[in-house]
Order: sequence, then C-alpha cells, then structure tokens
Amino acid sequence: MSGEEPALRPALRTPRSAAIAGIVFSLLLGFALVLVRLSIPPDLARSGGWVTDPAKRGWVGLAVNLVPFAGIAFLWFIGVIRDQIGRHEDRFFATVLLGSGLLFVAMLFVSAAVVGGMMQEVSSRGATLSGSDAWAIDARITRLLLSIYAMRMAGVFMIAVSTIALRTQVMPRWVAFSGYACAVVLLVSIGFTPWVQLLFPLWVLVLSIEILRRSWTSALPAVAGPPDAER
Repeated sequence: MSGEEPALRPALRTPRSAAIAGIVFSLLLGFALVLVRLSIPPDLARSGGWVTDPAKRGWVGLAVNLVPFAGIAFLWFIGVIRDQIGRHEDRFFATVLLGSGLLFVAMLFVSAAVVGGMMQEVSSRGATLSGSDAWAIDARITRLLLSIYAMRMAGVFMIAVSTIALRTQVMPRWVAFSGYACAVVLLVSIGFTPWVQLLFPLWVLVLSIEILRRSWTSALPAVAGPPDAER
C-alpha cells in the first residue's frame, strides 16, 4: 500500500487546488467588479464626480488592489485545470484555453493599472484633472480593455474549458453547456450592461464548487482502496 500513496496524493490534491483557486478568483474578481460598478458611472470619460467622493474612491482603490490577487488565483486555476486533464487534453483547445486565459489576465491587469494611475493623478493634481482630454482617453481605454476585450477573452476561455470538459467528461454536461451559454452572452451582449461581466466569475465559481464536490466524493474510495488491495 505504501507504494500507491505517491500516485494517490496528487490525484486528490490537484482538483481541490483548482477548486480553491477558482473560488478565490471568483470571489475576488466578483467583489472588485461590484465595487467598481457601484462607484464609477458607466461612462467614466464624461462623469468624474466620483473622484471627489472619498468613499467611492476608497472602494475603487480596494477593487484595484484586489485585481492582482484575483489574477494570481486565476493563473493557478488554469495550471491546475490543465494538469488535471493531463494526457487527455486536446492540443488545439489547450492552446486556446491557455492563450485566452493569459490575455484575459493581462488586459485585466492593464485596465486596473490605468484606473490606479488615474486615481494617483487626481490625488496629486486635484479633481480638475477629471475634465481633461487625457482623462477621457484613459477612461475610454480602460472601458474598452475591461468591458470589450478582456470579457470576450473570458468568453473564449469558457468555450475552450467547456469543450475540453465535454470531450474528457471531467465535469457534468450541464456545467459545460452553461459555460457555452454564458460565453455567448459575453461575446454578443457585453455592450448592453456592464453587470454582464459578473457571469464569468459566477460560472468559474459554479465550476469550482462542482470540482470540489466531485473531489470530496471520490476521495474516500481512492484513499481506502479496493478490499483486495492489501492481499
């Protein structure tokens, strides 16, 4: 039995690591998006009144500081998911999964950095900066990066994960089909309302909870082994 333990332990730890990383990412990103949507108006370039409100500026600052930790958790989530799929992973969809995930994190970081830079400029030069042309350009860049490009990469990521899941049968079919549905919404309807962005962390949360549930369900038989294992 001692010879089987090294093979069993990674099989038990890997899905739980993915689930924990996915839950952390979902909670951090979802909370950050809610803070941003409650603090900043949809058209950041036209309304800079939020910069004069200390409470709203504090919420935005907290959201900006949460983004790096959400990105780290998401990178961990990608790595553990790929490791869990292992040799069954399709190279084409694995490339799409990895590329879209990395692009999503990169654009998420850039948009958060631009917002953080705008807040620092306002703190040092005053709220009158919010009416300048530079402010309007930075605001529109941030909106395009987060609402259009990053979220569409999130939709592509969901399609890749759902397709791999259906082919390898590593998760229930309803989770994969819900991923397709959410991805279509992100790809087509992202410009209608910014609250649609919450679909991505919500789906990752559902996926992570399902992975955690399945890992706990299969943990006891995997540790105990078949009755004849010790004979």
